[in-house]
Amino acid sequence: MDMLEPLPSSQWNEVTAAHLLNRAGFGGSPQDVDNLHKMGLDHAVSWFIDYEKIEDETPSPDWAHPDPQLLAAREAIRRAADPETKKALQKAQNTAEYVQMADLRYWWIRRMALGPRPFQEKMTLFWHGNFATSFEKVRMPYFLWLQNETFRQNATGNFNKLLIAVSEDPAMLQYLDGANSNKNKPNENFAREVMELFTLGEGHYTEQDIQQAAKAYTGWGFSADRLHYEYHPKNHDDGPKTVFGQTGNFTGEDVLNIICKNPQCARYISGKIWRFFVQDQPPQAVVDALAKEFQGHDMDLKHLMGVIFRSREFYAPDVIRAQIKSPVQWLIAAARQLQAPLPMQPMTLVMLSSLGQELFQPPNVKGWDGGIAWITTNNLLDRYNFAATLVEGQRVPMPGLVNRMKGLMNSMGEPGLMEIVPADVKSLFGPEELNTPENFLAALQRRFLDGTLKAQRLTPLRDFLKGRSPIEEADIRKAIRLLMSTPEYQLT
Repeated sequence: MDMLEPLPSSQWNEVTAAHLLNRAGFGGSPQDVDNLHKMGLDHAVSWFIDYEKIEDETPSPDWAHPDPQLLAAREAIRRAADPETKKALQKAQNTAEYVQMADLRYWWIRRMALGPRPFQEKMTLFWHGNFATSFEKVRMPYFLWLQNETFRQNATGNFNKLLIAVSEDPAMLQYLDGANSNKNKPNENFAREVMELFTLGEGHYTEQDIQQAAKAYTGWGFSADRLHYEYHPKNHDDGPKTVFGQTGNFTGEDVLNIICKNPQCARYISGKIWRFFVQDQPPQAVVDALAKEFQGHDMDLKHLMGVIFRSREFYAPDVIRAQIKSPVQWLIAAARQLQAPLPMQPMTLVMLSSLGQELFQPPNVKGWDGGIAWITTNNLLDRYNFAATLVEGQRVPMPGLVNRMKGLMNSMGEPGLMEIVPADVKSLFGPEELNTPENFLAALQRRFLDGTLKAQRLTPLRDFLKGRSPIEEADIRKAIRLLMSTPEYQLT
């Protein structure tokens, strides 16, 4: 059997359709699975990856535009001579930044949950983790929104073009100090990370490659208003550099082009994509086959994703329902399965922060580790508690979590309590599905698992429902809570 051979049509069923829905997007309802299944494999994959055909009129945040007033405010802080005045101005600036960041985080999570192009958003989330930058250092919410748009607009285009665009984004220039690099003192931060974390991986470059590449990246900087990328020839080292055995008067873009032509780049990016969308430990044979496809099609990301989503390997039994949900995946999938709106902004942001995935603030330049790292003793308990909150809609006191949100919560009413409307659980099931415990259990597992519980966890549910006919609303709620607190529910 050839590697990456398409899945036979005989194996395209509700299980494999649900798998594609979960991995290419963020999951959905049984009706969503049915709709995808009826398309057939080829059309289903095309529906995800050819998202340009789908209209997306999602508006940008109101403040997402160059704002000289923000920089003027920063300059006023810098110039303030009186310590009390400086402190007051800085506090006001911090509050404005936190409010914008809260807005940006919620804007994006809603776009992932409700937007018409789930795969484009899933790819944007992948690139956010690969080219990790953080509000903690960038500080400018506008820069982070701009970078988010760069990921979105180049999500499935040519990787080489994406790499150049991201490298010259203001957020990256700020985060890895590229704007402070010049020919007299080249900064090596970006030169190192672009090789180690963004394109090649450890062990596939030398210290000399980093030092020489850092010279090539000099001249990158900001415009006079410090709101845009601008190339400054006077700051650029225009002498010869030797990178990966090639010598020339290279610019930064020249070096990025050289990196993309390195076969290791195709292997590294293919492997990272496989780990994000498919499984934590990709077989080397699969990575090699993907890299060959990727490089052979001029680093075209849409082609690569089409090969992955149509391949037998993507639908292998040990891949389906074997990936731990990220906090973003967990929350959006839960809302879709419950056919409930996302919680309001404060609660949504507190949930994601508590569960370990605060958007626009990854733990470090490596991004999130993912996989088993999503599960700790504390945040697993938080998953169970938040599941109860989504189902029951109770008012939950969480002063400890609220405090993590710092200035944001100070502007909210009742900062220790955040209300969620109870899910309309009875509307999720038809009369026949609620007629007997066995019918209900089958429908429950189909909606929330796209699979089945292990016997040791199904038995308590069966015992709980024994003799109940029809199943009442209170029992539906408890059964959903119990299922959402199982290990199986943490997987997708």
